[in-house]
Amino acid sequence: MKKILLLNGPNLNLLGKREPGIYGEQTLRDLETRMKKIGEQNGVEITCFQSNHEGSLIDRLHQANEENYDGIIFNPGAYTHYSYAIRDAIAGISVPVIEVHISNIHARESFRHVSVTAPVTKGQIVGLGLKGYELAFEALLELAKERRSYGEN
Repeated sequence: MKKILLLNGPNLNLLGKREPGIYGEQTLRDLETRMKKIGEQNGVEITCFQSNHEGSLIDRLHQANEENYDGIIFNPGAYTHYSYAIRDAIAGISVPVIEVHISNIHARESFRHVSVTAPVTKGQIVGLGLKGYELAFEALLELAKERRSYGEN
């Protein structure tokens, strides 16, 4: 069975409460339940983790590499814009990471326009709400197929 880590950063535990006009009314639990269901339908085990702490997110990235995950769907939250430590953790692992943002960070405040993490990920999905997580899941499945066809792990 394939394994994917769904990793969410700071303040995403407030989904459904924090700025629903931007982030929607669904909760983190709603998102995790939906993604686990999609995983089950595709024979993929999805592990969910959320933290408001940078070091915990870095530790989880490292663990995902050691535990042979097939991919990571990651919304780093505000860390996207300034955490070189998270950027380096992503760069230091072999597990493909898709960066996801619920809102379009490029259409918001100027400080949100730059992602220091995106250059070390396989791709970035922004502005499509929670659907972005589903699209990242699909992309990781395709990447896994490509790796298998080339004989990679």
